[in-house]
Amino acid sequence: MKKNIFLILFFSFFFNLSAFSNDKVVYLDINYIMSNSKAGKNINKKIEDTHKKNITSFQKIEEDLKNEEEKIVKKRTVLSKEDFQNEISKLREKANEYRILRKEKIDKITKQRLSATAKIINELKPILAEYSEKNSISLIIEKKNIIIGKSNLDITKDILNLLDKKITKVSID
Repeated sequence: MKKNIFLILFFSFFFNLSAFSNDKVVYLDINYIMSNSKAGKNINKKIEDTHKKNITSFQKIEEDLKNEEEKIVKKRTVLSKEDFQNEISKLREKANEYRILRKEKIDKITKQRLSATAKIINELKPILAEYSEKNSISLIIEKKNIIIGKSNLDITKDILNLLDKKITKVSID
């Protein structure tokens, strides 16, 4: 009895696989599209510019904190122990505020990148649906999940061209 059930399951699985073999499967490199589309390049440039401004700001604050620390250390012999401890506590508070500010700005950039990427993906979905319909494609797989595949199954450049025609810029929140 168990052998019969096993044989039935085996043959039904085998015949189902052969039915799927007629379906057209292609793959797409999302990372390439995000890096090379006009909208993706626009996002990367905006975020890179913001990041550079932040780094410049961070370096200025770090330099100011370091200079303040050096001044406090030089005053150590002149100041009373209480005054010295107060100066050190104020410096620690400033350093802690700086760490918080830095984390907030880095988190903001990360959220902006994720939000902009999601916007591109949302624009990409209808393009992929229409492309698959026109070309009788049953399944589109992301390239990072492919171990090996024929290059003629890669639709990345076609989709990139369609996306570039649809959007060139994405706003960053």
